[in-house]
Amino acid sequence: MATPTASSAPLIEKHTIGYVPPEDRHGKVRDLFTLWFGGNIAPLPIVTGALGVQLFHLNLLWGIVAILVGHLVGGVLMALHSAQGPQMGIPQMIQSRAQFGSLGALLVVLIAGVMYIGFFASNIVLAGKSLHGVVDSVPVPVGIVIGAVGSGIIGIIGYRFIHVLNRIGTWVLGIGIVVGFGYIFTHIQTDDFLTRGSFNLSGWLATVSLAALWQIAFAPYVSDYSRYLPADVKVSSTFWTTYLGSALGSSLAFIFGAVAVLATPVGMDTMDAVKLATGSIGPLMLVLFLLSVISHNALNLYGAVLSLITLVQTFAYRWIPTAKSRAVISIIVLLACCFAAVGASKDFIGHFVDMVLVLLVVLVPWTAINLIDFYAIHKGQYDIQSIFQVDGGIYGRYNPQALLAYAIGIAVQIPFMNTPLYVGPVSAHINGADLSWLVGLLVTSPLYFWLANRDTSYRRRMMGGKLASSL
Repeated sequence: MATPTASSAPLIEKHTIGYVPPEDRHGKVRDLFTLWFGGNIAPLPIVTGALGVQLFHLNLLWGIVAILVGHLVGGVLMALHSAQGPQMGIPQMIQSRAQFGSLGALLVVLIAGVMYIGFFASNIVLAGKSLHGVVDSVPVPVGIVIGAVGSGIIGIIGYRFIHVLNRIGTWVLGIGIVVGFGYIFTHIQTDDFLTRGSFNLSGWLATVSLAALWQIAFAPYVSDYSRYLPADVKVSSTFWTTYLGSALGSSLAFIFGAVAVLATPVGMDTMDAVKLATGSIGPLMLVLFLLSVISHNALNLYGAVLSLITLVQTFAYRWIPTAKSRAVISIIVLLACCFAAVGASKDFIGHFVDMVLVLLVVLVPWTAINLIDFYAIHKGQYDIQSIFQVDGGIYGRYNPQALLAYAIGIAVQIPFMNTPLYVGPVSAHINGADLSWLVGLLVTSPLYFWLANRDTSYRRRMMGGKLASSL
């Protein structure tokens, strides 16, 4: 039977968290490159990338090196999650039931949902500020609502439309950011462009961590955008197209922020620096970034809604969520985020960054457990029917091995973490650099592998999953 093509897929996505059968698979693996390249050229990564020179006082050279190292390392984890999509055909968060159990996965699903709601709200604030920067007569709150509605429409239509927009966005934003770099380098407005800042180990490590965590933050929903690809797509193809698109697009955006800040006087807001540094093409750059925010933010809304549906379906297991259900929940989330963003738009971004740093501490061990389970233990073979059963089927309601490894993975990060709530002693000793994510990965991965393999009942469930995985 011929593989369905993108043209045969419905415009409005009908699936939510359910398994995508072979007859509904469509698209090309190269779409993953454009999705993650175009989606990462946006104001939020630009603002984040500028922190290396603004907050951690690196010079341009060491700032760029730290950005590249962070994205190249973190991108590996992100792309490994993406490669699960065509093999499983289900969203990332509901797949976690196979590692943690039907009830054990709830905490991680809730954390992911909260984080993506935070991403969505922060991005509509940036959209409002960008629109106000382009058209002064449009107040920031009005711009926030316009940005939210635009992202909401894209998110409700769903998977296929998101991919189409990012194919277009890759070319437009790719050309735009190259032109922007060219203008900045030929119109540098400072004398210390290359000499401002210096190398310091703590600042370099902190910038590496920011870049790596940017990639890891996509992990809970990256395979949601590859799950419609045909099941015979190679794992290596999914990995490399995702990895190259995300690492390249986000690195360009991070570096663009650093360059714009260094090319303008000290103390400017990053997006104001971008507008000043790009001079006559500044308004055009802001328009492109505004469109990028609206398009990319649909991913955050989409991921948040799938997480919420997963939470509800865990208890209302007879409920079969439809496209209408997804649309209704999307509107509810959109309205709540608009209310929160308008009320706290002045300092929302700062609060958001603080929140993400805290949430990533609990997401990193999940990443390690999910990847070890998929690639080293189950080797991609799962019983999909059990994942959707209220009692977890062969995976049960709780998996003690995963939950123990998860708890230890969080605990070992505490001395190395630097968040608004707590600064660990090791982090304080190295001037605030946050290495918790690296420690969490290095400890949780072998620990979970050891715990899972020493438990005979878990091995029996694993073999059951391999036998039952063909639907």
